This record gives sequence, structure tokens and C-alpha cells, in this order.
Amino acid sequence: MSLTDAEITAALAPAGLQFIERVRQSVQLPLPAGRGAASCASEDGRFDCLPHEIVDVNDPDLSPRVNAGWWRMATEFGLLDEQREFLLAVDPEIAWVRVRLLDEWDIAGSGVPALRSSFAGLFTDRFVPEFTTVSLDGRMLMNTTVWGDGTVSTIVIRPDRLPSGGPSTGHQSV
Repeated sequence: MSLTDAEITAALAPAGLQFIERVRQSVQLPLPAGRGAASCASEDGRFDCLPHEIVDVNDPDLSPRVNAGWWRMATEFGLLDEQREFLLAVDPEIAWVRVRLLDEWDIAGSGVPALRSSFAGLFTDRFVPEFTTVSLDGRMLMNTTVWGDGTVSTIVIRPDRLPSGGPSTGHQSV
């Protein structure tokens, strides 16, 4: 069942995300056709977090460490516009919403169900974040994800940051 705008607003508030609007049109993702972010390689414009930003799901400092890595990559690769807005994929239906990152935020420690990894349940019972964001201009996608080794990290897909300007494989719509 689809969440209402009011339900999305209330659900995202603990993370420090202000709901702006639901995106009704398709969102262009900077991914090669038929590929997800995790399957992209450096030649597709994939940038991985720094080694110290990879966090075990049971690390007691999971939230601040994931938040710090996410913030560094969000600012370095241009996720946020001038108003600190971006697109966020939310469940239970794969829908995109436009949100604003507030001054006080804690995405990784928020406990927001729409940002919770179901895969992390294989490793722990605690809240572990997993979510995908896209810049409003569609030039970059950022994915905070749980990997098969029980770690969490953030990756960016930004083909225009390649020395050649990026591959000419086109974009994927969702």
C-alpha cells in the first residue's frame, strides 16, 4: 500500500529530512542500462567511500560513522542543491520524493523504517540504514548499502566525473 504524503512527512522527520513533494515523473538515473549501482565499476563513474568509512553492522559507532561518510560524499560529489534538496527513494513502493536535509539530521541513527535495510537482518537485529538518493539535476546517484560481509558503506555513481566525461551508454529511467 502506498504511503500518503502526510505519512511520508511524518516518517522522514526523525532523520532530519523535510518532505517537499512526491516525484510523479520518471527519474533519470546516471546508471548504465540494466545495471544497479552496486554492479557499476569505476569506468561507469563509480566512486567508493574511503576505507575508514566502511562500517560493520554491529559497530557501536555505526550511526555517526555512516552519517560522516554519507555527508562527505554528498558534499564532495554534489548531491545537495543550494537549498540542500535531493531525491530519495522510499518504500513500500519504489517511489521518489524530493526532500530537504535540515540543519539537525541523523539519517543513519533515525530508525526510519523507509531507510532500514532488510538485508542487514541477516547479521543483526539493530537498525541499519540502506537507501538511495539522486541529485535534482540527475548527474549523480548515491547509495548507502549493506554488503554480503555485514558492512555498510556509501557509493556514488557520477559518470561526468570521469576524465573522459563519462561513458556514452545512456541513462536508466525508473
